[in-house]
Amino acid sequence: MLQINKDFNYVPWVVGLSIAINAIVVALLFVPEIGSGTSFDITVLPLMNAIFNSFTFVFLSAALFMIIKKNITWHKRFIFAAFTTTALFLISYLTYHSMSTSTSYGGEGIMQTIYYFILITHIFLAAAIVPLALLTLFRGLAMKVDKHRKIARWTMPIWLYVSLTGVIVYLMISPYY
Repeated sequence: MLQINKDFNYVPWVVGLSIAINAIVVALLFVPEIGSGTSFDITVLPLMNAIFNSFTFVFLSAALFMIIKKNITWHKRFIFAAFTTTALFLISYLTYHSMSTSTSYGGEGIMQTIYYFILITHIFLAAAIVPLALLTLFRGLAMKVDKHRKIARWTMPIWLYVSLTGVIVYLMISPYY
């Protein structure tokens, strides 16, 4: 199974990737819509985003279950699967938001309040989970078990929340695409 040297300085990688990923997502707010220029229906991408988030949630839940059972090999496999579906989500998300304008939520009243609460917490925690997940991953791969456990206690519930609320946000806004 993949492992890195305990002396490897992964902090610059965590910082660099975290800044780059979050900067690209923020930059999408300011760049004009590119447009697909093809007959491909990009409205399928938000559904794909929800599917990727669903798989991430399942893989993270399985990883949590495996580490509780002290099955490190399967824990690592499920974590790598969660990183894979998260990376696929990011590609799909960036593709969609570079080719389409944002969709507004059309609900009213309490549902609108609930939607925006979930969306805002999802956005802030999604930005925070990038460095947390990367730092947790690198600490695990470097077999810095005590440090890995300390940060994983924060990373796992936040990442589970982000992946679950990503699906909820999609289900709430999907009628307005």
